[in-house]
Amino acid sequence: MEHNISLITTLAAGFSVALVLGFLAERIKVPALVGYLVAGIIIGPGTPGFVADVHLASQLSEIGVMLLMFGVGLHFSLNDLLAVKRIAVPGAVVQMSLATVLGMAVAWWWGWSWGAGLIFGLSLSCASTVVLLKALEARGVLESMNGRIAVGWLVVEDLATVLVLVLLPPLAGVLGGSVVEVASTQPLWITIGKTLLQVGAFIAIMLVAGRRVLPWLLWQISRTGSRELFTLSVVVAAIGIAYGAAQLFSVSFALGAFFAGMVMRESEFSHRAAEESLPLRDAFSVLFFVSVGMLFEPSILMEQPVHVLGVVAIIILGKSIAAFGLVLAFRYPLNTALTVSASLAQIGEFSFILAGLGLSLGLLPAEGMSLVLAGALISIALNPVLFAAIEPLRRWILQRSDLARRLEQRTDPYAELPMTTERKYLQGQVVLVGYGRVGKRIADALEVRGIPYVVAEQNRELVEDLRKKGLVAVSGNASDPAVLIQAHIADAAMLVVATPDPLNVRQMADTARTLNPGIEIVLRTHSEDESMMLRKDGIGTVFFGEEELAKGMTGHVLKRFDPQTNSQATASTQA
Repeated sequence: MEHNISLITTLAAGFSVALVLGFLAERIKVPALVGYLVAGIIIGPGTPGFVADVHLASQLSEIGVMLLMFGVGLHFSLNDLLAVKRIAVPGAVVQMSLATVLGMAVAWWWGWSWGAGLIFGLSLSCASTVVLLKALEARGVLESMNGRIAVGWLVVEDLATVLVLVLLPPLAGVLGGSVVEVASTQPLWITIGKTLLQVGAFIAIMLVAGRRVLPWLLWQISRTGSRELFTLSVVVAAIGIAYGAAQLFSVSFALGAFFAGMVMRESEFSHRAAEESLPLRDAFSVLFFVSVGMLFEPSILMEQPVHVLGVVAIIILGKSIAAFGLVLAFRYPLNTALTVSASLAQIGEFSFILAGLGLSLGLLPAEGMSLVLAGALISIALNPVLFAAIEPLRRWILQRSDLARRLEQRTDPYAELPMTTERKYLQGQVVLVGYGRVGKRIADALEVRGIPYVVAEQNRELVEDLRKKGLVAVSGNASDPAVLIQAHIADAAMLVVATPDPLNVRQMADTARTLNPGIEIVLRTHSEDESMMLRKDGIGTVFFGEEELAKGMTGHVLKRFDPQTNSQATASTQA
């Protein structure tokens, strides 16, 4: 008996080839995503040999899009965005606009329609969330100020791209699309208005009802104690909401899944939801990248090398230079500008989703999809090289450019304490490095007890807000001696490093000890090995998060069973 096993064949081929090439990519220090895309090229119709079912692969990729966007929503933090909004919002908007214009310009030069050029330019303007997060995590800078700016910048790009995905279908006819689902005699503004109303209704329902219903459902399911039911509920939330949004509100799968993840993040089960759905999300995201690779025509590398070089130049040079100049214009240091530039010098999943939608609407030619994919492959492969070149490039620029040295040393009003600062903040004070979740709690406790302190924080916007509240703060990286000098570390009573920064904490401590040998130093760490090394070196008092949590819980348990404590409590009750 013959069986139709095209689905099994496609899955087996896609996963197997992706595993091999992903492994090889990681071994040569290239993101595994490059291997997944090449796997799609190998099993696609553009290369000889076995060809997987393209139609089935495209449907599987839709599931991949849903789960991928669900994961993006789970990691979306409005607070992280608001913390860097003054640079991330205008920076992302200007940089995307410039990249889009460059893409439209080369498309016009090639003879494409302006609608095709717009989709092409937008596809080149948005970087990959997956590539960025992995690159920052690999270098241990995800939680740093540079990492937060890069992630916040990318969040704005993602939100802008989601808006484009919503507006593109109703605008397809105006942009010159050859595939229009329903011919409408209504004016364009009415069509766009209806689309925005539908999207607004869906968002309102998700933010109002979804925030209450989803956590309640997850709580009821978690009470059963069944792990598989909880995992199933998370997957149903991602795919079910995405499908329902598309059917009821004409919203794209991507937007529906994104808001499902964003709403679920608000619940207390967000970490467990992320953990339980991770294997399935990873598996189907691999299929998404494989299916995108199947659309690639390798011949374009030989037939149109100049076009490919133009696309790569826009992604790596055009976007990077724009981001570099914008970050410097906001008075951030050279290292931050180079980090953000390297972070954005690639394209990925949103580019594929956008280009695929343009292709389905008849706006983007097949050649455009291949060029977008070629740009993604090359830019993602080169991204680790760009990150590795940040520090050598920074030193090279500072050694050879007077302008760069002047920019690095320019006067920043937030990098110095005001002349009106009271004496109590300049002598015997606590210098608090970092004003995040831990630093803010320490500052609140010092405030309640009337202990003077000075905050040293990399986030210039946060320092500006602290100054407006009447708090004493300086902007800059505390590993730079100039920042601690501005915080009057020489006369301080204590240095408290409230940020887990293993790379720079020793330099901070060395500066503090050199300028103030008798200062007391308090450090925070997330790693047990790191805490042991710091304690062995005698740098200061080290607090390890899990260790302190264990001490607190142990103390509470022992207090409950301590006979002396219980007898005292009983005596006081009887009295």
